[in-house]
Amino acid sequence: MLLTITTTIRPATDLGFLLHKNPARTQSHELSFGKVHVFYPEATEERCTAAMLLDIDPIGLVRGRKDSHGSDGLLAQYVNDRPFVASSFLSVAIAQVFGSALGGRSKERESLAATPIPLTATLTALPCRGDERLLKELFEPLGWRVRATGRLLDAKMPEWGASPYFDVELTGTKRLSELLSHLYVLVPVLDGDKHYWVAEDEIEKLLRHAGAWLNTHPRREWITHRYLRHQRQLTALALSRLADDGDPDEVALEHASEEAAIERPLSLQERRMDAVLERLREAGARSVVDLGCGEGKFIARLLQERRFERIVGVDVSRSVLSRAKERLGLDRAHSAVAARVELLQGSLTYRDARLSGFDAAVAIEVVEHLDPHRLAMFARNSFAFVGAPVTIVTTPNAEYNSRFEGLARGRLRHRDHRFEWTRAEFRAWAESEARRYARSVEFHAIGDEDPELGPPTQMAVFTSMEKRT
Repeated sequence: MLLTITTTIRPATDLGFLLHKNPARTQSHELSFGKVHVFYPEATEERCTAAMLLDIDPIGLVRGRKDSHGSDGLLAQYVNDRPFVASSFLSVAIAQVFGSALGGRSKERESLAATPIPLTATLTALPCRGDERLLKELFEPLGWRVRATGRLLDAKMPEWGASPYFDVELTGTKRLSELLSHLYVLVPVLDGDKHYWVAEDEIEKLLRHAGAWLNTHPRREWITHRYLRHQRQLTALALSRLADDGDPDEVALEHASEEAAIERPLSLQERRMDAVLERLREAGARSVVDLGCGEGKFIARLLQERRFERIVGVDVSRSVLSRAKERLGLDRAHSAVAARVELLQGSLTYRDARLSGFDAAVAIEVVEHLDPHRLAMFARNSFAFVGAPVTIVTTPNAEYNSRFEGLARGRLRHRDHRFEWTRAEFRAWAESEARRYARSVEFHAIGDEDPELGPPTQMAVFTSMEKRT
């Protein structure tokens, strides 16, 4: 498999400083899957090309492995396209051989590493199940001009038709680190067959190498899903983290403090928790899952009442859960108290078996933080998969916003809110989902009601038809 990178910046041989590879000699690197060779087919002041050649050992990849039946490796493990096509092996080679360039570092040419320069990259045999339109949909939004040439299955037998492989040329003016990050992420996405186990740490790799551009890419969700090997839970976590701007946790804290300051005169936070607690008591709930538990304020209230024997809080942010653990004092709590509580990292829009089997689920001021197109996924997860007999949802009443001092007209209470519903909009959404998932729904006001604008917070209590009968 061959990757070449060409620049015409003068002097073009500065490409060697950016890649940390001397144009005057060939360098070889031993990796777990074979050898990687770096050499320069041309290196002049006007034009310089660096080539990375992967020499993959297909026998070494499977030596010592067994298939699921305990026999020696299947023929397909030895006879396949892995030595010849652009795949996740290329991403590993980029990270290990061009690691400094991928990170945008160059001790000798620091300013050049941060400067967009004319670049042309060519890849041989890049898999693409479709046609060149998909290649353009992936690379053109990132600023690349794409030229793709399809390959036949067999040049000597054209009647066999086209193969799923393309020779691709990308041309543009970008930082070298940007080019490498685009290749690092999108090559295995196109191939769709990573050679290593994909676990949660793969999210960190994705965010580290694509965090600067993936969130605004029109194929963001497809790229994320493919990169994480179609694992829905990992995809949900990655997309949730991508949705935040800047340092997600610091931004969230700042925005939450702004919302609290707006609502503090009405003691809305306390009144919301009181209202939800009252409904849980009425329902006779003994086990509760808090969807989007944040720093654990509501969980702290649940712990004060022994009736709640099992409490689980779930949130997408590890650091927020860490603060919840500290707030709740779980490391210092009596074992009987700590045994009642569990904090889990997870998504609110994808199925998670850990969240089923509870008497009640609550989502306090959560839905307005979701992108509107993900609300259906949230409802399906909450009502079909979590499936608690009672589900309680609270959300701001947008009509009441004009009563808050210091809140500019048309502005939402929290900068991370994707929307805020009027009473009619909330009722329409809740009644529609209740019909879809065989629930009844009751609406309650939280806070002092304005005769014209209604309450500052609105609450819906969904009850399964089976429980009512």
